[in-house]
Amino acid sequence: MKPIVELSYLNAQNVDRYRCIMRCFYEHHQRLQYWLRPEEVYRGVLSYGLLENYTMEQCQQDLNQLVEWKNLVPQHDGGRSTTVEEYLRKKFRYMMTPYSVEIERLVVNLENIRGYGGSLEPSLFESIALSLQKMKELPPEITPQEALALWENIYETFTKLTENAADYIASLQSSKTEELMQTEAFLAYKNSVTGYLQGFVQGLQRHAYRIEGLLPLFQPEFLRDFFHKVRDALASRPQLDEPVTPEEYMHRLQTQWHSLNRWFLGEPGEKSDVYYLEQTTKDTIARIVRAALRIQERRRSGISRRRELDYLGQWFFSLTSIEEAHRLAAYAFGLYRCRHFQGEDDKDTESPDISMWQAGPNIRGLRSRSRKKGRSSGPDPVKSQHTRQQRARAEYLAQQQRQAELLQKFLAQGTVTISDLDTVPAATRQVLLSWIGLCLANKSRQIRTPDGIEISLLLPDHQQRTILHCEDGELDMPDYTLYFRPTGDQ
Repeated sequence: MKPIVELSYLNAQNVDRYRCIMRCFYEHHQRLQYWLRPEEVYRGVLSYGLLENYTMEQCQQDLNQLVEWKNLVPQHDGGRSTTVEEYLRKKFRYMMTPYSVEIERLVVNLENIRGYGGSLEPSLFESIALSLQKMKELPPEITPQEALALWENIYETFTKLTENAADYIASLQSSKTEELMQTEAFLAYKNSVTGYLQGFVQGLQRHAYRIEGLLPLFQPEFLRDFFHKVRDALASRPQLDEPVTPEEYMHRLQTQWHSLNRWFLGEPGEKSDVYYLEQTTKDTIARIVRAALRIQERRRSGISRRRELDYLGQWFFSLTSIEEAHRLAAYAFGLYRCRHFQGEDDKDTESPDISMWQAGPNIRGLRSRSRKKGRSSGPDPVKSQHTRQQRARAEYLAQQQRQAELLQKFLAQGTVTISDLDTVPAATRQVLLSWIGLCLANKSRQIRTPDGIEISLLLPDHQQRTILHCEDGELDMPDYTLYFRPTGDQ
């Protein structure tokens, strides 16, 4: 948790001077020239052409500051001294510290980053599967060096697979890619990208499932012996700075094996990372296809169809019957887009033989969905509903009168059987069916009307059925019998 002093030169006040010096050291380090004298550093910094009026004294000050920040290691350079005075001046040469080498390597990599990069290579799955199969078939007399080489091959391939796949999927979900998917230039990449992703999914499905089947076959005793040999091979490498204990090696190897298992097999109650990678790749393919379809539809929407519509209009105009026009409309336009409205459907008839072209329209007023508020033209007058109310009241009273007359007629008969009825109007059928439904809903099969008339329903024997003849069609139904009698409440 301590601060990293070696990073100070990246954000210091004279960052341009320090960055040039450290880059000069790093380039010489890449050429295996580790020790540099101040004169060589000064010439290297001037060769960049980025610093004006830079002096040798400033270069020496910067070197001293970098030594203080632990970026450089000084060494007394007395080999060039010809006099005692020159030797006592303590001329130095400098070398980068390991921290500084890694920092500059990181900076160089950051400068070369262009997006996320990465790749999807199904061959890595195959390589892991083959290595695990080879590991499972290892003889007991395998040497530690062979065990180490095999394990490094497995884990390095696994690390490369996960990092490259994560970077490539992230690049496809970046904002830059989203912007590209909105342009027509994306159509040139669509087939190659989808083919690349589909090939990866196929390779994943072919080899990842094989890996999932191999991993549970490794017994704990086998893994313990195998990792002991890997640990011995690692411990045999001489470490001069800070040697790692065998326990630390073993803990690191067990952690790596657990990561490999969790990525392919998942945790209890959780899906594996390879499953999420497969789903993400499939979702990306679907997203690319949808984006390409949107671009193609947008391109088509700008094409004029005037000639096609004019030809179709002339075709309609040349037809001699409405039936032919209906058939042409069905072939040309298909089904119209459905719109769902809530409310009662005012049907003229219940007959299924009536075509939609013969039925009258149901007029519904639609409210505007525009967010723009219309200009107010002042207060609206209160419309009188008296005429509509009177008309509705008259229709209701007439309906009640017809129902009362029908009820008195049936009351005079006392008994009504469906099979004995002649052809009845549609209104009579609706009233009869409503009475039958109310009786069936009651356990006693009886109801009482507001006029105090009791209606009883008798179910037919042996499910006997009959045909109720109506003015607008025929209804196949059970042969019910209704009994009507007055009560004392009438």
